[in-house]
Amino acid sequence: MDIGIIGYGYWGPNLSRNFSESPRCSVVAISDPKRERLAQAKIKHPGAKFYDDYGAMLSDCSVDAVAIATPVSSHYQIALDCLRAGKHVFLEKPMAETEDQCEELIREAARRNLVLMVDHTFIYTGAVRKIKEVIDRGDIGDLLYYDSVRVNLGLFQHDVNVLWDLAVHDLSIMDYFFGLPVSVSAIGVSHLEGLPEDMAYLTCLFQSGAIAHIHASWMSPVKIRKTLIGGSKQMIAYDDLEPSEKIKVYDRGVSLSSSSWIDYRSGDMWCPKLDSAEALKSEAKHFIDCVHGVAHPLSDGESGLRVVRVLHAANKSLSQKGKMISI
Repeated sequence: MDIGIIGYGYWGPNLSRNFSESPRCSVVAISDPKRERLAQAKIKHPGAKFYDDYGAMLSDCSVDAVAIATPVSSHYQIALDCLRAGKHVFLEKPMAETEDQCEELIREAARRNLVLMVDHTFIYTGAVRKIKEVIDRGDIGDLLYYDSVRVNLGLFQHDVNVLWDLAVHDLSIMDYFFGLPVSVSAIGVSHLEGLPEDMAYLTCLFQSGAIAHIHASWMSPVKIRKTLIGGSKQMIAYDDLEPSEKIKVYDRGVSLSSSSWIDYRSGDMWCPKLDSAEALKSEAKHFIDCVHGVAHPLSDGESGLRVVRVLHAANKSLSQKGKMISI
């Protein structure tokens, strides 16, 4: 498969590296409007073609698919142009700015029988895949809560707030594990005048009665990526920055006895062995498989739409100072 990369800023080099390292894929074209970025790309990919206008790339019939790593505000138009040019599309998260845009991209891909895959990177990590196995086996029992802290200093975005940049990861993970909430409440603040919210707290309520809480921030002096998942049988602690034991499964919990006393259960803790493959490498391989017709995207357009739908509800709640919004 021959692929083109649109956008060679922060994430584009990672995409181009992982696709080029696959024996079944070649990076044949790279587009970016900034000359200095194209100069960097030429060093890494001397055999590719380079464009400062992605439209010229789309007229190249040798390009089978395109990976898009540009600002969210540009996703819809670029992806739509790629699909109309007959190219399979690998699209950076979040999928687009609006639900209508997401739905149009899904329809266009289906109309042309093309693959549309959204870059929900975390669901391709060994850690998240293992947690999915534990949940699907029924080990944790009924979901009680999902609690996440995802904070660091920067990178500040100009077109989306911190929920669209960081909480989107947790929403895609929750969608992969057990589906998305039925209502959300969000509160946040911008510490830099004229820029979107750089710190926010998102609370999600599920039909089952479970609750999720996500703390996202670009204003933290340290980087933290910790998630707790509580079930009626077991609980999981997931630290993505932990080098070896990213996941710990605890046989601990509480229950209410018939006499209204709270019973505490404390058992063993175990750390499952994880696949150490780079998530983006696994994701690139999966996209190639999808283009070849041997798989369907785990993070397809429908999953991208579901996540954007929650993010829009969160924005609505932010504008109403934390009002609970039904989805």
